[in-house]
Amino acid sequence: MKEAEFSAGRKRRTLMLLALAAFACLGLLISMVKGSVDIPLMEIAEFLTGAGSSPHGQIIYNIRLPRSIVAALVGINLALSGAILQAVMKNPLADPHIIGISSGAGLLGILVMLAFPGFAYLVTPAAFIGAMGAALLIYILAWKNGIRPIRIILAGVAVSAFLSAGISALLIFYSDRVHSALMWMVGGLSARSWPQVEMLWPYTLICAVLALLAARHLNILQLGDELAKGLGLRVGLTRIMLSALAALLAASAVSVVGLLGFVGLIVPHTARLLVGSDYRVLLPATLLLGAGTVTFCDSIARTIVAPVELPVGIIMAVLGAPFFLYLLRREL
Repeated sequence: MKEAEFSAGRKRRTLMLLALAAFACLGLLISMVKGSVDIPLMEIAEFLTGAGSSPHGQIIYNIRLPRSIVAALVGINLALSGAILQAVMKNPLADPHIIGISSGAGLLGILVMLAFPGFAYLVTPAAFIGAMGAALLIYILAWKNGIRPIRIILAGVAVSAFLSAGISALLIFYSDRVHSALMWMVGGLSARSWPQVEMLWPYTLICAVLALLAARHLNILQLGDELAKGLGLRVGLTRIMLSALAALLAASAVSVVGLLGFVGLIVPHTARLLVGSDYRVLLPATLLLGAGTVTFCDSIARTIVAPVELPVGIIMAVLGAPFFLYLLRREL
């Protein structure tokens, strides 16, 4: 009986992963179809397969396709970062944006953008340093005879507010260059093209592989520190390494798209409802759902008040804020 139940559960999870893969592919296709000019799906298929010339070929290649890829990569990075942080911090409300990690990345990222515009290649390393610094500060402030989820959230909110004040100060000091940073603060994909794809995909590929390889360690962390130590896991070192991985995922996304919030909160929880809490399945599901969610939301942002284009961060905030309040009420 148990073996039959196990087999049925495994089959259900496999089907769910296939459905999420289809969702991600559909999100990419819709992102290329919808916009200021709607392009027929058949025309896009012909262009991608090289079966024929398209009158919208330049729009597809230089605008729609790279922007869709960037949206998918950003969704993957932020969703995986949130899933890892929720395990490492033992906090279902953990999210790189809510607890201040994205703000740390944003502070140093904006500093490089505004003060040293000629050194754009340093934005991602600077954002990573900021993200790691924010994570370390949150740990220090939240530690009191161990870590409790509510202290993580309160410390994260305080750190995020402090770092956001620093970002506002930078915008005042460099008011002549503020326009380029405003969309970045909200989280937008406007004008993202192949250079951003080239910058982002190595981080996504390497970090996603490392995250999937760390699934066993994430599962063990869910059992509690004492049991994890009893199973031979070096808990302190594991937390530091996984926090660094989550920070790099968040920093790479923030350096490209800006302070896009709630992806790391909504997506892992939704994936957990669909496939369960086993990180060997949860991480692939989170990866696929993250790619599909951000591409769909970007399509909505581009078309909902056309011809005006909204930043995708506004759509994510509309979806994410009620979801966060629901989770907060449930946990407390």
